[in-house]
Amino acid sequence: MIAHLKGILAYKSPDHSIVDVNGVGYKVFTPLSTYYALPKPGESISLRIHTRVREDELKLFGFLTEEEQTIFEKLITINKVGPKLALGILSGMSPTDLLSAVMNNDAARLSGIPGVGKKTAERLALEMKDKLSDLALEMEHQTDTESPGGFFEDALSALINLGYKKPQAEKALKTAYNANGKDSSLEDLIKESLNNL
Repeated sequence: MIAHLKGILAYKSPDHSIVDVNGVGYKVFTPLSTYYALPKPGESISLRIHTRVREDELKLFGFLTEEEQTIFEKLITINKVGPKLALGILSGMSPTDLLSAVMNNDAARLSGIPGVGKKTAERLALEMKDKLSDLALEMEHQTDTESPGGFFEDALSALINLGYKKPQAEKALKTAYNANGKDSSLEDLIKESLNNL
């Protein structure tokens, strides 16, 4: 079972990437959150891997963070949520926002993710709550002790909801955060980011 890949990024697209490990190319399916954070092809890469083996297929799913992988592995345990939909859910919402929506039973917010209907959203909110409670506590603790903290994710979500693409929004936010420092409020971050966009 492949659990980790370290090599050279040979190819990347929003759907999948190819990691060259000593001359062998591994096709790895990734969520958009991982895709946006990947380096340029030709650079070294290290991915956490979930290997899915079926009678007629072997697929690798790659993640840059432990949170993404954990959420993905919990999602695919839910009835009628396969790997493709799980990647879609992770692509449509950051881990922090997803945890927040699940913990608050916000099925309406979950159904805003492309490919997630009302029934699936309700099932996610109901079944994922217990499965993700430990991770939610862990991430909450990290947010309290790290900068830029929760504001960054909230501001990013707000910019994406305004119609900006995630890479542009992240870049503008980082610029705004670096300019204003740790004391900037959520409102200040969003305003400054909008000026940068």
